[in-house]
Amino acid sequence: MPLPPSLWAATAAPAPDTPAMEGDQRADVAVVGGGFTGLSTALHLAQGGVDVAVLEAAEPGWGASGRNGGQVIPGLKEDPREIISRFGQKDGEAMVRASGAAADLVFGLIEKHGIECDAMQNGWIQAAHTQGMLGDLRKRHQDWAQRGANVAWLEPDELTQRMGDGRYKGGWIDKRGGGVQPLGYARGLARAAQDAGARVHGSTPVQSLNRTGDGWRLETANGSLTADKVILATNGYTDALWPKLERTVVPVFSVQVATAPLGENIRGKILGGGEVLSDTHRVLWYFRQDGHGRLLMGGGGSAYEDGAVKVYDSLRQRIHSLLPEAGDIEFEYAWNGKVAITPDHYPHLHELAPGLWAGLGFNGRGVAMATMMGKILADRALGAADPDFDFPNMTPRPLPLHFMRGVAVTATRAYYRFRDALDG
Repeated sequence: MPLPPSLWAATAAPAPDTPAMEGDQRADVAVVGGGFTGLSTALHLAQGGVDVAVLEAAEPGWGASGRNGGQVIPGLKEDPREIISRFGQKDGEAMVRASGAAADLVFGLIEKHGIECDAMQNGWIQAAHTQGMLGDLRKRHQDWAQRGANVAWLEPDELTQRMGDGRYKGGWIDKRGGGVQPLGYARGLARAAQDAGARVHGSTPVQSLNRTGDGWRLETANGSLTADKVILATNGYTDALWPKLERTVVPVFSVQVATAPLGENIRGKILGGGEVLSDTHRVLWYFRQDGHGRLLMGGGGSAYEDGAVKVYDSLRQRIHSLLPEAGDIEFEYAWNGKVAITPDHYPHLHELAPGLWAGLGFNGRGVAMATMMGKILADRALGAADPDFDFPNMTPRPLPLHFMRGVAVTATRAYYRFRDALDG
């Protein structure tokens, strides 16, 4: 499958050679899926001395890993205190610790392996678009500040300096966050995994997965792979390979547009310090500059690809609203890719059977959290007794009426747009 056109496809460092698997092969661990989760898993396993093979249907980073907005965001959707209240002290603390360290893990891997991906760890801003949203953001900031995270509160005038106008009422910055060229990052992870000894096979969709004695057999069009353990890392592209797993998540098309490189006088106006930003609209806006001065805007989303295409114009209009003085703005790219949403908006780690794990459902925060999930899954497969980070097992819960997911997503988005309109 050719890589769909996008800014990232046009500007990423060259892909490593990942030939299709042929014949009957064996590995200690098989990883299905060559996005951030699968590649991080393979890299950490190979560094642990494990014989690991990645089977990717297209090429590393082909899915949402190579098509997202490139924002590296620490933490999860809910605040630490809410996570602990929901999951209990032990599991909640593990989730907070892992998610809080996820962005540093990304930038650490980039530095360690010399990954070319325009990495900028200059902070993630969450900005309130109404006064009513400030209370929740203050609690979130305070939660992380009390844990010693490198965060700061931003008063309206400070946001105005970073944004060039006063549209936001305040917010906070998490200086652990930042931005990357996501396809370049995925390709760099693949290359690093190969350098560590992992086999990474593109153009190798897995057709079936079955138990064979104490291990597993994965059938492909051109051969088979027998492995002691298997990691499923397919996220928004999860299919029927394992019964009912695809019904535990809702795939949604994430949508992005990008301008041509802006003039020097405009570049400094919006997030000129290299920060990334998302705001509190229910139909989220998130934007940043890339390493060459293009302004990127993401948001909306749709359960259908034709619906995603319709979002492009609304994102372009949002960029016009941010840069009214720029006149006619040239847009170079518009693209989309499927992310996986979970009903509770938490990532899910499942032990589906002895020696079979899945990690999926990153809810728009996959650059950081999928990378961390890969490390956690690798530790599971290694049988690490005292891993640096962990995440609780969650029982797979297939969604009832999953076939109606498109209607549900469309209706929810329409309702959120209505609520955002009421905010003014």
